[in-house]
Amino acid sequence: MALSGGTSRRSHNGVENLDSGWLTCQTEIRLRLHYSEKPPVSITKKKFKKSRFRVKLTLEGLEEDDDDRVSPTVLHKMSNTLEISLISDTEFKCKHSQPDCGYGLQPDRWTEYSIQTMEPDNLELIFDFFEEDLGEHVVQGDTLPGHVGTACLLSSTIDESGKSAGVLTLPIMSRNSRQTIGKVRGQGIRVNNTIISNCGDHITRHKYNHCCISETNVILLAKVQENTIASLRNAASHGAAFVEFDVHLSKDFVPVVYHDLTCCLTMKKKFEADPVELFEIPVKELTFDQLQLLKLTHVTALKSKDLKESVVEEENSLSDNQPFPSLKMVLESLPEDVGYNIEIKWICQQRDGMWDGNLSTYFDMNRFLDIILKTVLENSGKRRIVFSSFDADICTMVRHKQNKYPILFLTQGKSDIYPELMDLRSRTTAIAMSFAQFENLLGINAHTEDLLRNPSYIEEAKAKGLVIFCWGDDTNDPENRKKLKEFGVNGLIYDRQRLERESGQDCVEGVEDFEETPSTGLLLESVDR
Repeated sequence: MALSGGTSRRSHNGVENLDSGWLTCQTEIRLRLHYSEKPPVSITKKKFKKSRFRVKLTLEGLEEDDDDRVSPTVLHKMSNTLEISLISDTEFKCKHSQPDCGYGLQPDRWTEYSIQTMEPDNLELIFDFFEEDLGEHVVQGDTLPGHVGTACLLSSTIDESGKSAGVLTLPIMSRNSRQTIGKVRGQGIRVNNTIISNCGDHITRHKYNHCCISETNVILLAKVQENTIASLRNAASHGAAFVEFDVHLSKDFVPVVYHDLTCCLTMKKKFEADPVELFEIPVKELTFDQLQLLKLTHVTALKSKDLKESVVEEENSLSDNQPFPSLKMVLESLPEDVGYNIEIKWICQQRDGMWDGNLSTYFDMNRFLDIILKTVLENSGKRRIVFSSFDADICTMVRHKQNKYPILFLTQGKSDIYPELMDLRSRTTAIAMSFAQFENLLGINAHTEDLLRNPSYIEEAKAKGLVIFCWGDDTNDPENRKKLKEFGVNGLIYDRQRLERESGQDCVEGVEDFEETPSTGLLLESVDR
């Protein structure tokens, strides 16, 4: 990318590779057209009812007064770049130029326009729409055959809502008049440059062995809970080179470690004999002090038959077992030789329209990530860290805001267990791989159910230079873990502590070596212990 900032060199097997780095003084604007929810282009005229369309995007700078103009040297430095990406199950393509009639929109393909600019509020984005199949609609001598209409967007509109990302709906104007003939619906996202100084230090070769404690706090709240300092210490004491936890923000923008987007607040009753009543509340609605002081319990306690016992046991637990430690506390509490796999929580929408935790709105993504990344970069020391997220845009932003730590795209693929997600990039393991390639991520963290059904994904990921981890309850089965290791996965995420309690066996898996590669920055090679 011409404006790509913070470039760094990586070497592998004696070959040096220039990495695109992170955003420094420029801003990146992303515009997406896709069929995740509905067709992105809708034309009301009858003759276009069954038409498919091609789209071309053109950038224009807004006119300035003579007094506002800058020197040609500065203008050269401020030139804009446009990259068009076509992402599908089978491939991804990145183009820096477009045909005269643009690229076709397809139901199984994600079309993305990436613009890097020094003036994010001073661009006019012009969409021209063309019929895919011209047929009898071609007019003799037409300079723009198949041209249907135009839509315009001011780049400043993307940020006007106070959010870094959102849905954009624009009217399409007829090519021959100012009449509105339809609309285009897409997504816009703005990635602001980083405000953090030490965001590009080089990552060196290191080992990875992951275990996590999942959902053990559903009933046994007085025992080691997931995402507490005690649970992380317990995992580390069992020989884990890496431990996993989830992070998001409190109402007052403090990064906290907790698995779910919501928790349960205990209602105080007048009489002790009255049954305990719990109310589900989003974590983002409580300040950090409230999270520490209020009588809160895990949302899964709603399914417990003995709510009172669960609440009392959690209330009496030791401080290291308390939920909602700050991210800073967690970074300071474990030995520095224990690596962290930090899952960044964000709301996901299901294809049926439902949202995680019934939260359809959340924080501004740029501010959210800047706070988390700043906390990590200022307190991580020499600790080995890998980020991951189920949200594709989180992965994009983390990758472009810093280059010190890699990120994995978490995906469930096709599943009989979990509902399908709205985001097209999350629906299949294949398109998740294409997305990871396009964004130059470390790799993907795929659902074990999908990998056992389609083990060819593992070799496919490796052939594309991607690391592949797996997660899910199926990974708790030792036979499945054996198969997955034989298939060649790079990392197994499973509830090792639970299996040890049930079987009395030490379920230590292989150790993973990180090794730099030109394509991903890091490669994981499995070595049996």
